[in-house]
Amino acid sequence: MPSLVVNEIFHSIQGESEHAGRPCVFIRLTWCNLRCTYCDTEYAFHEGTEMEIAEILDRVRQYRCPLVEVTGGEPLVQENATLLLRALCDEGHEVLLETGGSIDISPVDPRVKRVVDFKCPGSGMEMKNLWSNVTSLKKGDEVKFVVGSKSDFDWSIERIRQYGLMERCPVLFSPVFGVVEPVELARWILESGLSVRFQMQLHKYIWEPATRGV
Repeated sequence: MPSLVVNEIFHSIQGESEHAGRPCVFIRLTWCNLRCTYCDTEYAFHEGTEMEIAEILDRVRQYRCPLVEVTGGEPLVQENATLLLRALCDEGHEVLLETGGSIDISPVDPRVKRVVDFKCPGSGMEMKNLWSNVTSLKKGDEVKFVVGSKSDFDWSIERIRQYGLMERCPVLFSPVFGVVEPVELARWILESGLSVRFQMQLHKYIWEPATRGV
């Protein structure tokens, strides 16, 4: 049976995306090909247990929750992630994929809502962005920029215009937690005149920011 290395599976409140605030089951896969300066899940780089996809599905069923997110790390590093995503869709779940934008998303089942987190210069991983992913975006997907400075924000606005991102799917902005104050990002968005969505990581305000499994 196909398997994946899983860091954790947990039931929590969705803290990000257009689905923020909804109960959600999270499947956090192990490993990542990026090393962002602000990463808050470094424990997912190496820690994990190999699980068959059937085992993962059994765990998810126990929560009786329609919304499921596959995240990481970078979930698409593991080849069998696409099989898991398809299996979750086949089980009738509403499925989200959180991906860093550095790996081709075109093989992902079209029923999956892909949240593509393109990396700003402040992440240190700007050169890893795979911009050909833009052509695979559909209306149900989302693009996210996590900004650590005004220059990151300005760079993101340029990319939005360059690739016509707002014509493809919703665009979200998050502040790097503890670096950019939410009020600053809100002001930049309002001054830009663009109809993008402001978001914060709700789970870091509900629980202590370093709490795992939430």
